Amino acid sequence: MNTRQSIFLSFAVVGLFTFLLVIIFGDKGLADLHLVKLERDRLVDKNQTLLQENLARFSEKERLENDPHYIEHVARSELGLVAADELVFITPGASAPLAANSGTPQP
Repeated sequence: MNTRQSIFLSFAVVGLFTFLLVIIFGDKGLADLHLVKLERDRLVDKNQTLLQENLARFSEKERLENDPHYIEHVARSELGLVAADELVFITPGASAPLAANSGTPQP
């Protein structure tokens, strides 16, 4: 093998090594591909979480539209409402649960 061939072979090896480095670390290379895959996995997980939240809200919406017992439960627990035939006893020194829930002062 003469000098000219060995120089050409050396440049070819250096060129191939440079191409390999560009493929791995260059713009849109394997390192960026790995980061894109991680971002995709994160977005898929977030999408699944949002899907579960949407299904739960749809289920609650359906119950609020069609289930009178659930509506009564929500009115009692979240709004502090009582039925027309019920009596409310307020004892002195007891904290009013409606004032804590609604954020408005009770008379």
